[in-house]
Order: sequence, then structure tokens, then C-alpha cells
Amino acid sequence: NGKREIAVADIPVGPGRTSLAKGEIVTSLFFPDPAPRTGTAYLRFTPRNEMDIAVAGAAAAVGLRDGVIAWARIALAAVAPTPLLVREAGEFLSGKPANSENLQAAAELARSAARPITDLRGTAEHRRHLVGVLTRRALEKAVARAREVRA
Repeated sequence: NGKREIAVADIPVGPGRTSLAKGEIVTSLFFPDPAPRTGTAYLRFTPRNEMDIAVAGAAAAVGLRDGVIAWARIALAAVAPTPLLVREAGEFLSGKPANSENLQAAAELARSAARPITDLRGTAEHRRHLVGVLTRRALEKAVARAREVRA
């Protein structure tokens, strides 16, 4: 009975498990307006159209200031028991130019942070490889979006 507010990061607690009580449902999500020069992207790899379950996924959000990454966040999906925020990759990018070398280094940090399993959808090593590729591409897309001029 009633309402409560909870951070999205606190909802998943394990594979197929959430922190929601029995009968509790999510009724809304709040996303603040992004600051100027902010870009986001989410990419995932799904091997077949018939099966909409990602083998690996990567999300990136960046804020630019004077061509430099002011802040960055990188999160991974399907490569750990719960969605994984890779703080060290975001911290690495903070204050650095948004160039390919730095984006690739952050992607490698994300790849190293992944804790995938081997199952019917893919091997752990293949998923780690995908994390590196998807993270780099998501960062590139997020940076490109942050550079777009918005009215």
C-alpha cells in the first residue's frame, strides 16, 4: 500500500530477481533533462531476431566541456549477474580529450570489468570481446551526439 521512490540501480539484485516486494510494480521513471553537450547511446548484440535476449550490451553517457570529457558513465548488460556500472572507465575518461585512443582505453577497462558466463548464447570470452567493441561504439556515438548543436 502506498508509494515509494527507489533508485533504478537498486532494483535488480540478481539474475531474474529484483528488490520489488510481492505485488509491487514500477509505475514511473524520472529522467532529468540532460545538460547541454550531453550524449548517450546503448548498443547490444543479439545473434538472432527470433530471440530478443542480448548476449552483451553497453550503455554510455558523456558530458563535454570545451572538447574535453567533463564526465562519463559506462554500464554493461548481460555480462554480470546484474547491470554493471563501470566506474573506473568513466573516471578514466573524465578530464580527457574525446579521442579514439581514450575511448578505446575506456572500452578495455569495461571489457576487463565484465564478468560474463558461458551459456547457450555465447562463451565468456566472446562476450568480453563484444563488451569492448560495443563500449567503444557506444562511446563514439554518445560523443557524437554530445557534439551536436541542439536548439
